[in-house]
Amino acid sequence: MDINKYSPLTETTYYILLSLIEPSHGYVMMQKVEQLSDHKVKIAAGTMYGAIENLVKHRLIKSVQSDDKRRKTYVITEKGIEVLKQDYKRMSHMIHITDNLFSKTDK
Repeated sequence: MDINKYSPLTETTYYILLSLIEPSHGYVMMQKVEQLSDHKVKIAAGTMYGAIENLVKHRLIKSVQSDDKRRKTYVITEKGIEVLKQDYKRMSHMIHITDNLFSKTDK
């Protein structure tokens, strides 16, 4: 599985995947993204459903059974978790080297 083709994730996609560590439907996902991003990322309904369609197509998330028959519930897949972890490591590396460079210039 070539997960490198998904990197780097957009900020919106990163938060959507992160919001689906626990199963959620679209409206709850929108709330979680806003909460996780400290209210810096807000997703409109149309954007959210387009993103869901794309993430399902790439098998990064999947639909799961739910008690709520009116709403589709989604959860991140193993592939989605691997993509999310890869992007987390990429960003962590960027932060680490930036911290190191800034600490040298702050002296």
